[in-house]
Order: sequence, then structure tokens, then C-alpha cells
Amino acid sequence: MYPFSAIIGQDRMKMALILNAIDSGIGGVLVRGEKGTAKSTAVRALADLLPEITVVQGCPYSCHPDYRQGICSACHDEEKKPFSRKMRVVNLPLNATEDMVLGGIDFGFAVRTGATRFQPGLLAKANRGILYVDEINLLDDHIVDIILDAASSGENVVEREGISFRHQAQFILVGTMNPEEGELRPQLLDRFGLCVHVNSEVDPEKRVLLMERREHYDADTHGFSSLYRNRNREIAGQIVSAGQSLTEVILPKSLTNFIVELCVQNNVAGHRADIVIARSATAIASYESRSTVTVDDIGRAAELALLHRRREISPPPPKAEEEKRSNPQNEAHEGPDDEQTDREQRQLEAKESAQSGLQESRRSDEQRGREKPSETETVFQIGPSFKVKSIFHNKDRILRRGSGKRSRTRTSQKQGRYVKSTQRRENNDLALDATLRAAAPYQKSRKSIHGLAVTIKGQDIRERIKEKRVGNFLLFLVDASGSMGARGRMIASKGAILSLLLDAYQKRDRVALVSFRKREAFVNLPPTSSVELAAKLLKDMPIGGRTPLSAGLAKSYELLRNHLVKEPSSRPITIIVTDAKANAAFGDANPLQESLKVASAMAQEDRVKFVVVDTEEQGVVRFGLAVKLAGIMGAEYFKIEDLKADALLDVVRISQ
Repeated sequence: MYPFSAIIGQDRMKMALILNAIDSGIGGVLVRGEKGTAKSTAVRALADLLPEITVVQGCPYSCHPDYRQGICSACHDEEKKPFSRKMRVVNLPLNATEDMVLGGIDFGFAVRTGATRFQPGLLAKANRGILYVDEINLLDDHIVDIILDAASSGENVVEREGISFRHQAQFILVGTMNPEEGELRPQLLDRFGLCVHVNSEVDPEKRVLLMERREHYDADTHGFSSLYRNRNREIAGQIVSAGQSLTEVILPKSLTNFIVELCVQNNVAGHRADIVIARSATAIASYESRSTVTVDDIGRAAELALLHRRREISPPPPKAEEEKRSNPQNEAHEGPDDEQTDREQRQLEAKESAQSGLQESRRSDEQRGREKPSETETVFQIGPSFKVKSIFHNKDRILRRGSGKRSRTRTSQKQGRYVKSTQRRENNDLALDATLRAAAPYQKSRKSIHGLAVTIKGQDIRERIKEKRVGNFLLFLVDASGSMGARGRMIASKGAILSLLLDAYQKRDRVALVSFRKREAFVNLPPTSSVELAAKLLKDMPIGGRTPLSAGLAKSYELLRNHLVKEPSSRPITIIVTDAKANAAFGDANPLQESLKVASAMAQEDRVKFVVVDTEEQGVVRFGLAVKLAGIMGAEYFKIEDLKADALLDVVRISQ
């Protein structure tokens, strides 16, 4: 095994692993980074340097012979010999099923005896060891949930197929992932105690040294390992000593308050971060043979515990700004320039509101003519792109074909991940394990046919249900009216749309682009897989004129219907980017009411997911019409700033 102390760099990753070895209650560590950065090497090397553990010989759950509480029934009933061995590193494969992880019925035993017995899974094997999940972001969410539940409770509870069984499952959880291949859901991410981001070494000297050490290790494994044996023993001794003295370390009350302030300042959700920082800081102090936690310990622990939990603090609501302006004391200190700027801003807001044509009271034709928006067209540049939040469909039971990375769906193909079995006979994909489990309890009462060891009848047959990821059809409906150009609003909107297009490219979606301005809607881009072409058209899209929202909705609905006729089982996602300030209609009807009526009709199509991105700026006066539009359509609602996904917390979960 490559020595732990011989690993160059990656000090934070090594410290995070050591802290979990000292205190398994920290909750494991998630290592994020590109391939080839010694993630799996460090995990295996840590297990190799740790001292041997004492287990009951032959026990599948690695029970400790001296601890009777929590011991399995077999070890409790029988006296078995103690046995010492190295701590295990159990790898969880990406194709793992629930049976493989949790355990299930032992059908071999059932065939012989006609009785049911529990067959231990990977959680049993990982007890008192390390459970290593490479590419954890590619695992099914329900499998990740199972693992995290067991890690937090320290116990695996199985209630299935006539089995009721529980056993200890206390392990150090280490997950690794490459963020470029997708993210974990925030709920799952938060349950990891610590998180470390690793990168390749950029120092040329260290890279050369890394190559030299690897060559030496490959040429003379034992000789190379002997060079670091003493240092490994020192680290192992420190870990054991720290674990024994952990309860003696004092965390001062003042530093507890400091931990709380850190978590509040970083806007973390929940209280798990506070607890993890306290435990990690205590483990650091114990590892360094100190009896009291210091501020530096908390700072080092916070770097590991807050990396995946910190969130951007939302800007103050407009009401606070309004109260500030209305405060006489503040007005007294304002200079002439401030007053002029404030007056100009109010005038600009009033002008924009007039152009939108959305005053609640009726206006005369003469007023409407005076407030007609400018028909001048302008082309705005694209604002900065960012990582977007998850936009997905809820999972259903329809079988689909295709490829992509956005939505998880059941498939009739023999490709994909085997997730469960069913009695329905549809695709001739035999689930051998489930079939044998179903037949096993009846073998004693069935007659053997032609000397076969197992007799299977029609009612025992189970078929596989497989899931895979497919791309979606994303229809972008973009408001290109004059109101979108006010104060550079379209620059930010184009940046948001480009970000969504980049996300569609990564998920291998098909896209279409519809815009509406003046008095009509335009199909800028018919359905295509060329996201690059969509981005180019977005860049050159002109802005100006009225806001014919109803025309845009009708045009997008026409495209959606045509798509659903060709692919009835598809699940399109329509992303509407607008402030919903409609001021142009098909006829003489109220533009807003007409738009909402069209939106209500579109909402009846339950195969389509609707998303409304509100481009209305924060200000003293807000109409909130996009919120109303989203409510009528049953759409998911975002403001532009809410689309941004913090790379450390608002991770992309593609589908359920």
C-alpha cells in the first residue's frame, strides 16, 4: 500500500480523513476534485496505517468481542474467538442495488431449508471500517439516502421481503466526486460532515517529486514503504491517542459563541455546521496533544465544515431602502447631489411603469397614446454567465428511450441501471436474483424437476426495472420588449439565458428559442440540438417595442403541441423569461387578462414543466405580475438572482 505520509500535498484532505478517524461522529468527508489527485490512494493508505481492530472471528458484522451491547445475535449466543485484522476499506460500486447495500434474503439458505435468513450487505461489511464511494454524485439518490441514514444512525435497519433485521453500521464515510459530472442534492451534501476540494499540484518541483516517488514505489514497493514506516507509525499513534483523550479536550464558552457567529455570517442552513465545527476543532486540538481548543482550531475546522454549506446572503428587501429614504435624519444628511440622483431614479421608475402599461386603473386612449413605449430596437450584450440551479421533472413510470444527462427515467432498453424488480412481464429482461428470492421459500414443498436444484414457476418470474438519464426538450420564451432594456435589464437576462443554455448543453438537451416584441412573437430557433446556434441568436437578438405576452405564449404552445405530437412520451420544459408586463393583445381585450387566459389554457398540459424567470428589478414599486403568471401556470418561479447556484451548496440534482 502506498504510504499515507508519502502523499505529496493535499494536506486538507489528509487532515479531514484523520479527523474522521479520530471522531467518526463528525460525519464523514466528501472529496471534490478532478481525477488523479490521490483521493482513493489517501483513503486506502489511511486504513493501512491505522492499528488493527479486534473482531469476532467469522462474524460478518465485525462485532467487537468485548462489547456485548449492540452485538449481533450469532455472536451473542455463541462464544467465538477474537481475531485481529486491518480495518477494511469497502468500495461501493456505481451499479449497487438496495439488496447489495442493505442486504436481503439469503436465497441459498431458503432453497435448502425453506426458511428465510438475512444475507448481509455492504453496510455490514463496512461496519467498523471505511465505506468508500467513488463518484458518489453518479449514484442513485435513494442509494445515497440509505448510506447517509446508516452513517448518521450507526445502524442498518432492514424491513423487507418478510425480513426484519438490524445490525450496527458504524463506519467512516468517504465520498469522492468530480463536480463537472454533476452535483449532489443540497440535502445530501449537507449531511457530509466535512468537504474538501482538491486540485492537481501546480508547483513544477512538487510534480517532479511526485513522479520520482511513484517510480521508486513501483520499482521497489517494500523498500519505498520502509522509508515512511516510522512516520506512518507516528501518525497512527497520534490518531489513537487523540481518540482516547478526545473527551478531555475543553471547548471554551467564548469559542462556542464564535462558532455560532461564523455559521450565521456564512448563512448556513440548519445547525449541523455548528456541531461539526465544534467536534472537528476538538479533534484537531486532541490530535495536536492540546487540552483546550483555540481560535485557530476553529478556523481550520470551519474551512472544512463550511465549504459546502455557506450560502450567499440575499440583498436587503426594497422595504428597508424605502424606510431609509423616509427617515428624516437620513434626509437631513443628504446633499444636493444625493437628492438629484434620488429624484432622477424616481423619475426613471415612474417612466418605466408608464411604459409598461400596467397601471391598475383604466387609462383613456389619449393617455395610452402618450405613454406608448419606444419602438426603437437595441441589441444588448450578454451579461456574465453562472452556474444555474436544478430544473427538472418529477420522475414517473413511463418507459422512454434516448440519451442525455438531465432527467432520470425508466427505460425498456437493456441499458441503464437495474434499480428494482417487478412481476409484470414486459421486456423479457429477467431479474435472476429477484426470481430466485421469490422461489426460494417454496423449494422444500416443490418437487424437483429433472434433478434441478431450484424449481421455478411462472409466478416466481421477475423482470428488471432499469433507469437511465435522458435529455429534455427546453423551449425558451424570451421577452424582447422595450421594457426589458430599462437599466440594462436585458444584459442580465441574456446572461441568465446563456447560463441555462450552457446547462442544456451539458445535459444534452434539445432547445428552441421564441421571442416576443412589438405586437408579435418570433420563432428565432426551431427545435435543435445546436445550443451554440441558440447562443449566437441570443447574442444578436434585438430589444424594443411593446410586450405581446399572449402572442409569445400562444407561439410557444404551438411549438410544444407539435413536439408532443411527434414524441408523446417526452417531457418538455418551457422557460419563460419575462416581467409579464403585457401591454399588447391580439385584439381589444385587456393585454394582461388575455395573457393570463392563454397561460391558464397552457397549464392544462401536464406533460410540460413550466418555469418563470422574473426579470422585474427590485425597487420601491413592484407589480409582481410574473409571480401571478407562475401561479396560474403552476410553474416553478425564479428571480434572475435566484437562478444562481452556489457552487458549494445549491448543487444540481438532475431529476428524481
